[in-house]
Amino acid sequence: MTKSRPKLPQLAAFAANARRERVARGITQEKLAELMEVNPRTIQKIEAGKLNILLTTVLRLQKSLGCSWDSLMRR
Repeated sequence: MTKSRPKLPQLAAFAANARRERVARGITQEKLAELMEVNPRTIQKIEAGKLNILLTTVLRLQKSLGCSWDSLMRR
């Protein structure tokens, strides 16, 4: 049995913010994945806080959602 690593508080906050911004815009995970040109599973992992993403991915997420950097990064 593998132990899952605990989420970093910043990663958990980012995950919640990303999901909130997506839902507020009425965008599905599949549509967001299409806009970002990533696999839908990537969006699922981001929103679950299971993926520590690269800055370039954060920037693509921000652009695809049309939201501010601050709205994704606040805790």
